[in-house]
Amino acid sequence: MPIKRSASATCTTRSLPPAQLCGRNTRTPQKSTSKSMDAMELSLVGKPSPVPWSLLLNGGVAAMLVVLGALFSWAAERCWLRPRRVAGALRAQGLRGTAYRFPAGDLKENGRRNQQARAKPMPPCHDVVPRIVPFLHDIVKEHGKVCITWFGTMPRVVIAEPELVREILSNKFGHFEKFTLKRLGKLLALGLASYDGEKWARHRRILNPAFHLEKLKRMLPAFSTCCSELIARWDSDLTGSHGPFEVDVWKEFQNLTGDVISRTAFGSSFIEGRRIFQLQGEQADRIMKAIQYLYIPGYLFFPTENNRRMKEISRETNGLIRGIVEKRIRAIENGELAGDDLLGLMLKSNMDSGEPSSSGLRMSTEDVIEECKLFYFAGMETTSVLLTWTVVVLGMHQHHDWQDRAREEVLTAFGHDKPSFDGLSRLKTVTMILYEVLRLYPPAISLNRRTFKEMQIGGVTYPAGVAIELPIVLIHHSAEVWGRDAQEFKPERFAEGISKAANGDQPAFFPFGWGPRICIGQSFAMLEAKMALCMILQNFQFRLSPSYVHAPYADVVLHPQHGAQVMLQRL
Repeated sequence: MPIKRSASATCTTRSLPPAQLCGRNTRTPQKSTSKSMDAMELSLVGKPSPVPWSLLLNGGVAAMLVVLGALFSWAAERCWLRPRRVAGALRAQGLRGTAYRFPAGDLKENGRRNQQARAKPMPPCHDVVPRIVPFLHDIVKEHGKVCITWFGTMPRVVIAEPELVREILSNKFGHFEKFTLKRLGKLLALGLASYDGEKWARHRRILNPAFHLEKLKRMLPAFSTCCSELIARWDSDLTGSHGPFEVDVWKEFQNLTGDVISRTAFGSSFIEGRRIFQLQGEQADRIMKAIQYLYIPGYLFFPTENNRRMKEISRETNGLIRGIVEKRIRAIENGELAGDDLLGLMLKSNMDSGEPSSSGLRMSTEDVIEECKLFYFAGMETTSVLLTWTVVVLGMHQHHDWQDRAREEVLTAFGHDKPSFDGLSRLKTVTMILYEVLRLYPPAISLNRRTFKEMQIGGVTYPAGVAIELPIVLIHHSAEVWGRDAQEFKPERFAEGISKAANGDQPAFFPFGWGPRICIGQSFAMLEAKMALCMILQNFQFRLSPSYVHAPYADVVLHPQHGAQVMLQRL
């Protein structure tokens, strides 16, 4: 009897693959099997088979787990395993210090101690270290002159031994690179002070001609003009007053040095550069706030008010300086002279270094802009704080005799004429006073380096990547280095020069650094400070105002927290 096949059975039979038609596994398929066979048939005629969602989901989860695992492994190594490993290696060699506190290290405690110190003034004396760096002062006192602290997750070794500082700063092989927070530093100024290796050497070679003594001699008339305008302004203020007149010399010297750097670096005036100075001053304050939170990964990308404002300031500053630089470059390309200011000398030296296409021989426009930002900031800040602290110290009642001695030297050398370059270089008393002020109130209170590779310093082996802090202000105030009178203002200690000023004739004076990376602008700063101080001494007597509050504090440089009010009186 013939078997009748249903339509559905017939369809199923037709969809069977050849193997089943040959008699293998010829059971009647279930409904699900029928669907899978249909899919297989479609694939045989060239249509893609859909990937199940479960497979996609499982694959995505697996990939995410791999990424998360890698991130966790990286974070554990960076934030926990490596810090403990490096600290263990250092402690095994006898170093002591603070315990690692995840994730901020000592940043929070350092910030808290700084706030406490700044909340109250101090007596008018020179024992300023406990107020300027209270946390560092106590750490070194407790754990020794070579000890471990923590910059977030990074171990940082404080080295306050002068001979070790000289060894580190004298290294010519790049074994101790600059420890700079490049992303943060670029918001203010990078430039020569932030570079290492070939880039540093190239920029130093290009910039050196601008700071030769012969070039500085040509800038002396600009120094003199700016100082004459300051004297005339003070004279005008005194004319309308009866007796001594109060002046905040901190603000006055910022204007003066801003005017000087504007004229000598860019051939303009302070009024033209004023916006740049204002922006850089605000930026410095904001950067110091941001440093306290850098232990948080990616913090600078957070949309905080401070971060947004820092980026706005950076864009505006770069735009203003780019305009100055490109205007000068166009003028030179049109056949005009480069000029004898720092920008002109830098651009000429840069163009003499080779063709633009010559790889690595010339600075890019962006490099020139960064150097100009550094000119503006360092050129104004360094000399303004040196002059401010010099007038404050000479205005203290116990140091009036040094003010008189300096004035006598100036009047003997120049009378009431404008000081000359050669005459300024021969001033002994004025130079000793400036050196002693730089010892007690160094503009930069510390220098920072990082080991490029495993290095041995003072019998201790440091792994690569260890941050090193060289606390200049602690060394300058050390009784072991300078004697029991280290906290006193005694310029006579420099009577035989820098090399013999400290105990045992050991060089321990680092206001401008040391070695091959010593500040390129130190002669510029000293010449400017001498000119200003001489012209002030020629015309005025001064003493501290009753409203003055002695409160030095470290921002990017060592500032007077509440200004520097003095009473001026015409001679």
